This record gives sequence, C-alpha cells and structure tokens, in this order.
Amino acid sequence: MTSEQAGNLWRATCRERVATLPLEGEREADLLVIGGGFTGCAAALRAAEAGARVILLEGEEIGNGGSGRNVGLVNAGLWLPPDDIERAMGSQAGSRLIEILSEAPQLVFTLIEKHDIACEAVRKGTLHLAHSRAGLKQLEARLGQMRARGAPVSLLSAEETRRRTGTGAFYGALYDPRAGTVQPLAYCRGLARAAAAAGASLHERSPVLAVERADAGWTAHTPLGRVRAQALLLASNGYHMAGMGLPAPQSVPLHFFQMATEPLEEARRASILPGGEGCWDTALVMSSFRTDAMGRLIVGGVGNLEHAASQVHRAWAARKLARLFPALAGTRLSYAWHGRIAMTSDHIPKILTIGPRALACFGYSGRGIAPGTMFGTRAAEALLAGDETVLPIAPVAAHAERALRLRAAYYESGALITHAAAARL
Repeated sequence: MTSEQAGNLWRATCRERVATLPLEGEREADLLVIGGGFTGCAAALRAAEAGARVILLEGEEIGNGGSGRNVGLVNAGLWLPPDDIERAMGSQAGSRLIEILSEAPQLVFTLIEKHDIACEAVRKGTLHLAHSRAGLKQLEARLGQMRARGAPVSLLSAEETRRRTGTGAFYGALYDPRAGTVQPLAYCRGLARAAAAAGASLHERSPVLAVERADAGWTAHTPLGRVRAQALLLASNGYHMAGMGLPAPQSVPLHFFQMATEPLEEARRASILPGGEGCWDTALVMSSFRTDAMGRLIVGGVGNLEHAASQVHRAWAARKLARLFPALAGTRLSYAWHGRIAMTSDHIPKILTIGPRALACFGYSGRGIAPGTMFGTRAAEALLAGDETVLPIAPVAAHAERALRLRAAYYESGALITHAAAARL
C-alpha cells in the first residue's frame, strides 16, 4: 500500500454494527456455527428465527474474511456456464443447483429489506462484459444455455454496452436483471445484527482452538470458554484456521484486489454505469468495475497486494481506469484492499459431512454473496431438521485438492504477467 492509499473501502464506509463480546464460560446450543461470513451469519439468522439456540464463533471480526473484502456482486448462479455445471454434477443434481441458485439473489434482497440492512443495496442487474470477440462468443453460448433454463437474461450490443457502462472497451455484455450489488461488509454485518436480534449469540475474537465429538454432540473450546452443541456448521471457507481438529476445507486460494477513487464529480458520475449495474469481464485473468453509493469508481482484478511485486497490480489498476474512462486518467485511487477466494477445481461449491449432524460449506469460487447466503440458510435448516434433502447439493464425505500452494503461485504469477504485459499494449 502506498502512502496515498488507505485500506478497505468497505470498512471505511460500513454503517452496520453488531455488538459482541468474546465467548466466556460454558454454554450450550442447538447449533454451533464457526465462521462469521455470509454463510455463517445467514445460517445463524435462519436457525435463530426457527427458535433454535444458536452460538456463532468468529476468530476475528464479523466479515473479516472474503465476505468483507469482495466486489459486492450479488449474482444468480455460479461462475461456470449451466451446461458445464450439469456435466460436472450430473443432469439432475446440476439442474437442481442451478434452479436453487437462480433464486439466491431474491433471498439476499429479501433479507436486506426484511431486516432493514444498510448495505447500499442496488438491484439493477449485472453486466458480464465481452473483453474480446472470443469473449462475445462465450457470452452468446452462455445466453442460450441460461435462456433454455428460464433465466431472463439478454445480450447487449457493443453500442448498448457502451451506453450502459460509459466505455467503449467491450464488444457486448450479458445482462442479468436478477442480480445487483451491495456493500458486502455491511450486508454481512447486517445479517449478524439480524441474527442477534432473533436470539443468536454471536462472539467475535473467539477463535476455536479445538473441536471434539462428545456426549452425542460437539464441544468447541475457545481461549476463554467452551460450547456444547447438538449440531455444528463449519463456515470458515477460504479463511479456515488450522488446528481446531476438524477437516480443513480444501480449496485453492486465489486473491482478488480492488482499488477505489474518491467520489467522482457529478458530471463524470452521470456517464459511468448510470443504471447502477455491477460489471466483470470474460478475460481469463478477470477484472471488474462498479460504483458505490457515493459515486466512487471501484476497479478490481486478480492478484495479491501483500508481496514485493504487487506494485505491478497497482500500476495496472491505474492504467485500467484510464483505458476504460480516459477522462479519469490520473485520478487517484484512494483505497486499496484484497481478499482471498476459495477456488475448487471444478468451480462448484462443496458441502462436507464432517461428522454426525456436522457440515462444512465452502468453495464458492468467487460467488460468495448469493450462494453463500443460500448455502448457509439451507445448511441451518438441514442440521436442525436432520434432513439433508434441503441442501443445494448432496454432501460428500471428503474433498481433496492437489498442489494447493503450487496452483496458488501459478494464479498469482499469471496475474502478474498479465498485468505487466498490459503496460505494453
């Protein structure tokens, strides 16, 4: 981070607050949730509303992981096209997951309205942008697959895309009106606040040191306390803390960074995403851009900002901003932050059975907000009722990923090479 850049914009602008204390003493619960991101907070909310005794333990702060660091796109579905999902999972299971996740944005925005969550929610759709002619072909194929399954999507021309975005850098776009944007940290903390209001007991700064199976239930130990629970949900995703005695959710860490301007002048704001959509592109090394409620422009890309070569990413962001919107060339990017995405090899989320009445949900591969909310909600229902048929996907006993560090280094190196090469284009 340079001296001209502050940290995470979402932390600086979050209006949602939830009061918690570290867990102390011995407690009992019907459901113990480990992890205070979208999945864990949605699960705690659903379980508390059902009348269950719920305790949520978060090692840092609510939304500390990817839930408080991501782009804030509330998408319907996964990163994969529908045909690929069905090939990977089988037609019946894949079709069911697609249908459930098509309803996930509605769940998110319903929760926001119901609990009056102050998270800058804008449901004006998203634009998947064709960065090349080949990217446009990909979108045409995706359009046919999505429409065949009833999705109300449309393909925009290059001219319409220019009008919607304010830049002529793209060949077209796939528009999905079901989707939208939120201030992600505020949404996560709003879920936590709603869960607490419904009766859930939330505890930040309460890292789980050990978990054991005992007395037909589960016992979790923290530095100052202990919880006995009948059911357990592990919702640590890409920020899992090792050493607690539970199987670590295996995923490949992929970093995504974002940089944001100060609020733009009204004249400039009016022509950039005037409809309020959020955007990402079809490039292999993906990038994104959107605006927030104050008119800041936020540009994102694959990469980690915590190593010596990260200046390559920072320089790329400034060039990207100028290429997309030449009038903004030289505009200072005042905020810079990044998060860790939990990628799976097939880009499909996983639910693990980690013991009797115990599940782990993870691996959203960059689609954490809507799928995470849906997976957490349904995991709570499944654990409380003892009915796994309500889960979006069938749980498995184990999931393994190969060469995690090597693949993580490969992704970061690829992003660095791509962003450095962009300087010569």
